Amino acid sequence: MTAPSSPELPATFRPGPLRPFADTSVATIVAGFVAMMTGYTSSLVLMFQAGQAAHLSDAQISSWIWALSIGMALTTIGLSLWFRAPIVVAWSTPGAALLISSLPHVPYAEAIGAYIVCAVLLTAVGLTGWFDTLMKRIPAGIAAALLAGILFEIGIEIFHAAQVQTPLVLTMFFGYLIVKRVVPRYAIVATLVIGIAAAAVLGLLDFSHFRVAVAKPVFTMPAFSLTAVVSIGIPLFVVAMASQNVPGIAVLRADGYDHTAAPSSPLIATTGLASLVLAPFGSHGVNLAAITAAICTGPHAHEDRTKRYMAAVWCGIFYLIAGTFGATIAALFAAFPQALVVSIAALALFGSIMSGLTNAMQNPKEREAALITFMVTASGLTLLSIGAAFWGLVAGVITQFVLNARRA
Repeated sequence: MTAPSSPELPATFRPGPLRPFADTSVATIVAGFVAMMTGYTSSLVLMFQAGQAAHLSDAQISSWIWALSIGMALTTIGLSLWFRAPIVVAWSTPGAALLISSLPHVPYAEAIGAYIVCAVLLTAVGLTGWFDTLMKRIPAGIAAALLAGILFEIGIEIFHAAQVQTPLVLTMFFGYLIVKRVVPRYAIVATLVIGIAAAAVLGLLDFSHFRVAVAKPVFTMPAFSLTAVVSIGIPLFVVAMASQNVPGIAVLRADGYDHTAAPSSPLIATTGLASLVLAPFGSHGVNLAAITAAICTGPHAHEDRTKRYMAAVWCGIFYLIAGTFGATIAALFAAFPQALVVSIAALALFGSIMSGLTNAMQNPKEREAALITFMVTASGLTLLSIGAAFWGLVAGVITQFVLNARRA
């Protein structure tokens, strides 16, 4: 991703004075709103799907959404104002996808404990500056294949759903293709609207349990087990680093916000601490955003690079509003047919799956290891009560070592 040239701005970003009201414009507000909507409509369904699979109560799912939203809101607003750069924080979408298959197999309290372990690792990486060193230990192709494998299982659900609700899914699929061709930025939002309209016509919406309610945090005392840490905590940490923090930093750098303007270590440490505090309320982790961040870092957010931080601030404000009504959001998604939920989630992940597969196969020396990582992860394999994501990572690293280790 390459930022368009801006001859009026210096090559090295220099933040301007902090003037939130003066720096706010229609463009920054719209960019912030679109970023929030893109994040929620593209992957909120994953949390709802994971919660249902794990038989969580509506209150627990609502608390999960609340914790994520509050964490994203406070870190996005705080970091953006502090650095005067558009720092957008999001929940871990691949992490939520991972939980769909992993969360049902461990007690919820132990899952909370695994979230805490993941948050501690992220905080430690940020505070110690281990970020670059750690990522170099995991080959890029294997990390990309791990991401693609985790998301693949969710992506193919649209075709399973087509067997059950064929008219609804086909309407959404072709609507997605048409909107993607015309206005690709709004493809997921438009497809969700199309899906809701089609579900209404087909009589598939059920609002009998819908209510407007303010979210109430539900505290869960964490418990710790090796199984949960290995099957949830470590994979969450890996995908958060590989699929959220790395591309998140890359987006900032591509749009001109260098390491001086937005240093990676304090950003990661802050999101790690926020994840740690909110884990007992259901948050599986907040990390740097990439796709939604790009909405706030580009020239369409504001022609002046020094004022784009307000687009991220507005995104955080909208996060705060959405999180306050987390119970309402959960109830709203419960009113939708399951086929709609899984289909919109699958379509939203197509881009990430394509990107993961493309990056996994770039380096010829890593292709076979990446392929094995992808296949094991996508298989849904469970051994010793440990999920496929961990075994995919292990299989890929072993393959890479055996095939490429230096011979004596």
